[in-house]
Formats: sequence, C-alpha cells, structure tokens
Amino acid sequence: MKLIDATHIPKLFKRFSLTLLTSLLLTQTATADESQKIPFAEYVAQLKIEAKENGINAAIVDNAFANVEFLQRSVKADKAQPEFKLTLDTYIPRAVPDWKIGQARAAYKKHYSLLHKIGKEYGVQPRFIVALWGIETNFGKLTGRHYIISSLTTMAYQGRREALFKKQLFAALTILEQGHIKTDNFIGSWAGAMGQVQFMPTSYLNYAVDYDGDGKKDIWNNYADVFASAANYLKTEGWNDQETWGRQILLPADFDNQLAGLKHKKTLQQWQDLGVRRFDGSALPNADINASVVIPDDKSGRIYLAYNNYQVLMHWNRSYYFATAVSYLSERINHPRITASTE
Repeated sequence: MKLIDATHIPKLFKRFSLTLLTSLLLTQTATADESQKIPFAEYVAQLKIEAKENGINAAIVDNAFANVEFLQRSVKADKAQPEFKLTLDTYIPRAVPDWKIGQARAAYKKHYSLLHKIGKEYGVQPRFIVALWGIETNFGKLTGRHYIISSLTTMAYQGRREALFKKQLFAALTILEQGHIKTDNFIGSWAGAMGQVQFMPTSYLNYAVDYDGDGKKDIWNNYADVFASAANYLKTEGWNDQETWGRQILLPADFDNQLAGLKHKKTLQQWQDLGVRRFDGSALPNADINASVVIPDDKSGRIYLAYNNYQVLMHWNRSYYFATAVSYLSERINHPRITASTE
C-alpha cells in the first residue's frame, strides 16, 4: 500500500503517505557499500535466472525485464527523512484537509450502491473503504508513475532490504504471469506499491479480488475490484463491522504510561475504573469492547482509545498517524450521515 506520485502532493504529506511497507522502509538507516556492488545489468541478469528457476515463465521474465532501468529517484525517496518533527496536530490537517473530506463524501455518495453491496458481503463499513482509498491515492488520482519491475529491482539492488524486495519482485512477475495486467500498464510507486489501494505485490496476491468476474483483479481501473480488494484485506485481517475504530479520550493526571500501547488491552469498564474518559469528560460507553490506549506523540497531544479495527488498520500500515488519518476521515464521511445514492 504506497508512496504515490510525488509531483502532485505536498512534500510533507508525500513522505508520510502510506503503503503496507512504506513506514518500514523509511525506518531503515543502513546502506550498502556502493563500491562492492556488481553492475546493475549483471544484477538484473542474475534476477532473471533466479526467477526462471523459481518457476516463472521464461517469456514473461524476459518481457518484464526488457525495459527495466535503475531508478535513482526511488533510492532518493527511500533514503528521505522528515525535515522536522511531526505531531498529529500538524499531520491530520495536511493528510485530511477540508477539500479531501468533501471529495470523500462525494465519492461515497457516487458509489453508494456498490460500496454498500461490497460492505455487506465482506462485513466492512463502506466509509472505511472510502477513507483508505482517499488517504492512499486521493481516490485513485495518485497511484504512482513508475514501472513496477524497475521500482522493485532498484530497491532490491540497493541492498537495504534485498530479500524483502526480491520477494516482492517475484510476486510482481507472478501477477504478470497470471495475466491480471499488461506489462505496459504495470505502474505504481517508487517502492512498488500498486493501484488505487497501493497493494505491494504479495498483498495483491493475498487479498486482491476479481469482484466483477472478468478474470482480472484490476485494482488500477475497476472500482468494484478496488473496493472489494480493500474490504477483503480488512476482513481477512480481522475487521469487525459491529464496532468502530475507537475514540479520542482524556487520561487522568496519574495515568501509568506503561499501560499504553496496542499490546495492552482492557475492557472499557476497566479503563473507566482507571480514570479514562471521553474527550468531553463524560463516561466511556457501556459496551463489552476491549481497547488499548494509544499515545502517538505524548500525553500533551491527541490520545485515543483504540478498538480492534484500529489495530487492523495498523496491519495495513504500521503507523499511528496513518491509522488515525483513516479513522478521522471515516468519521467525517459519516457525519452528517449520507443515506442517498446518485448512481
């Protein structure tokens, strides 16, 4: 799930936009010794041999690598670091500006019937599908502009996470072999994330759905496949449509920070007994739900009580900021409630 075409979005948001692997990539600091690298063309030749030995059709391999190139921009983006410290208070307005909320609500209304059909089948509230779509690629407008094979080959060659990117590369070749997309249209982010939901190739193979039954899992152009693939990912990872994501809360002054984090779960009543309250100071809901206290910045910043669905969003992208941005946008889609379709 992503870095996306960086030329049409603010520099700050670009660096914190999401894919399943982006947050992991930006945390890596080690670099390979450039002087010890073999030439890129020789590395590509070795990859082709290995791919064929792994059973991928030789013609597919040769065609896929015919126009492969080293993408210096991918290396630069992978090594980029934030220019200053973010907080949720500075991140959320950039990730979820008012114009994006308006577009999200319009998209929800436009695709109302399809979204609700898919939401019912997979057990995922449609507002979360739209929120993911909006945060990931601005509703399909910013899906990347790099040839996937070049992106993944470049990332493997630079050596910081070679095994991971070789796995993604061979998965990408499998996607081509299965005929879901033509080589000329196999475009995505600098890190190899693809389509309107920015799946990495292994995520595509595990979660992408051919919802309309045309024989292709088209997460690039087919709305039905895009929405169903996102819903399938969430449901497979444990989504519960009987719950929401969580809520912003207030902590008591004597709250023990060691109780915070997704590994620490308590019932809402147990958190209530420890002095946790809704953001307006009122009592927590009287519901049988387990939750975790999440403190993305520090106790002076925004603090949340995160339910299971929030943790599922963290599977999609291991970033509190990402999960919170999706959750926040889903709330803005939902209020005021949209009940009619224009389809």
